[in-house]
Amino acid sequence: MFKVLPLIPLLFSPLLFAKEPGELAKATAEYAVTTYQQAMVDSLKSLVRHNTVAVEGVPSPDNPVHQAFKQDLIQQAGELGLDYQDYGYVVVIGLGEGPERIGLVTHGDIQPVNPDKWAKSPFELDMTTEPGKLLGRGTEDDKGPISTALYAMKAIKDQQIPLTKRIELYVYMAEESDWAPLQAFIKTHELPELNITIDTEYPVVTAEKGYGTLSMTFPHHSLSSESPYLESFEGGFFGSQIPEDARAVIANASQALLERIKQKAAAQTGMQYDYQWRDDSLIVTALGRSAHSSKPENGVNAITHLAEALDVQSWPTNAAGALVTFINEQLGTGLYGKKFGDIAYEDAFMGPMTVSPTVIKQLDAGIQLNINIRRPRGKTAEQLEQEINQAVDNWQVSSGVILLDRNNRIDDPFVQTDAPHVGTLLSVFSHYSGMEDAQPVSIGGASNSRLFPTAVGFGPSMPGEEYTGHSEHEFISLEQFVLNLKMYTAVLVELAH
Repeated sequence: MFKVLPLIPLLFSPLLFAKEPGELAKATAEYAVTTYQQAMVDSLKSLVRHNTVAVEGVPSPDNPVHQAFKQDLIQQAGELGLDYQDYGYVVVIGLGEGPERIGLVTHGDIQPVNPDKWAKSPFELDMTTEPGKLLGRGTEDDKGPISTALYAMKAIKDQQIPLTKRIELYVYMAEESDWAPLQAFIKTHELPELNITIDTEYPVVTAEKGYGTLSMTFPHHSLSSESPYLESFEGGFFGSQIPEDARAVIANASQALLERIKQKAAAQTGMQYDYQWRDDSLIVTALGRSAHSSKPENGVNAITHLAEALDVQSWPTNAAGALVTFINEQLGTGLYGKKFGDIAYEDAFMGPMTVSPTVIKQLDAGIQLNINIRRPRGKTAEQLEQEINQAVDNWQVSSGVILLDRNNRIDDPFVQTDAPHVGTLLSVFSHYSGMEDAQPVSIGGASNSRLFPTAVGFGPSMPGEEYTGHSEHEFISLEQFVLNLKMYTAVLVELAH
C-alpha cells in the first residue's frame, strides 16, 4: 500500500487538489484520442524499429542507429508542426514560446534484448501475438511515452490553445547506460522551471531509491577430484534485469545427485529446469522470469533459484562452487538482503532495500558476481558500505575463500520536496483512472527526475500493474496507451494554458 510522504505532508495534502481537470483540458484530451490514436501507434511502430541499445566505446552521437532514431523522431516532430533542436545526446522538441517552460523528460535508448525470447522481432511492433498489447523493446520504456507526448502536443497545437508556458520534450539518448553527457548538457543549458518525467509510474512519483552494484570475483583454482564439483555456473544478461536464465555444469555427477537436485527444484515456484548428460557431467539449465531489477518481485531470479536447487551438498570451493555457496549462504532466494549480515533495512514510505544478483561474468581470474541493490533513505552510504564489507569479510573467514576485485557502487536515494504541480498531476490521474485519493508514491527505479528542477514522475505504468520494461516480454496495452494520451494532454493543458 502506498503512503503519503511524511516529510512534506502540506505540499502533497489531498485537500489542495482540484476535484477534476477543467473543461478545456478534458475536451482537448478527448480530441487527442479521437483524432490521433492510430497515428500514435504508427509513431511507436516507427520508433521501435531502431535498436537503440548502447554500444560500448561508441558515443551516442557517433552511433548510426541512434542517429537514425533521432532523424526519425525529428521528422515526426517536423510533420506535426513542432520545433526541434538536436544537441547530440539530447533532442528537444518544443511547442509555443515564452520565458516560462514545462519539460517532459524521457529517453530514446533501450536495454539489451534477447530476440530468441520473443514471438516476433523485438524491433517490430507486434500487435497480433497477444491482442490488445503492443509488444516490442521500448514500448513501455520509453518510446511509447515519446509517441504519446508528441501527439499530446499536436492536439494542443491543433486546438490553438493559447499557452502561457512553452512545452519542451527532452529525449536523452543514454539514460540506460551513462548519465554523464546529460549532466554536461544541463551545465550549459537552462532547464524548464516545471518538469515531469514520463519514465516511471502513476499516480505521481516523488521518491526513487538509490541504484547500486556490489561486485566481487571468486578466484579460479584447479581441482583434481573424482567427487562431484561445479565445473561452471553462469547466468544473467544485464545489471538492471532480474535474470531468467542460468546454467550450471557439474563434473563427476551421478544419477543419485541428479535426483536430489530434481527434488530440491520441484519445491520451487515459477521455475523450469532442463537436465542433460555430457559423459559424466550434468548440465542443469534454469529458466525463471525476467523483470526490471527495481521490481524483483515481478520476476523469478534464475541465478538464486538454480543455486538453491544445487544446495544438496557441500561443493568444493573452486570459483563456481564458492560462488554458489556464497549465494545460498548470503543471499538465498529472498529479495531484501536479510541473510546478508546487517545490511537489510526499509523506510516507511520508500519501502525496503532490494538485493538481487543480476549478472555473472566469466573472467580470466575467476567468476564475477554482480549484485544490484536499490536503497531507500534511512542509512548513509558509508554505513551501508561498512555493513556490506563486514558481511563479506565474515563470509571469507568462514569459507576460507579470498575474493578478488571487490567493489561497491552505492548511489543516493532521491526525494522531491519542491514540486508545485503535484496537485494538478494527481487530480488529472484521479479523474481519468477513477482512483480516489491518489497519493504520491516511491519507486525502486532511478530516472532522470533527480537531474531536473521540480521534476516528478508521471506514468506510463499504472499502480498495481506489472512493469514490463527491461523484461523479455515488454509491452504496453493499447488501452493504457490511449489512457496515457488523455492524461498527458490534459496535464499539459492544465499546466501550460
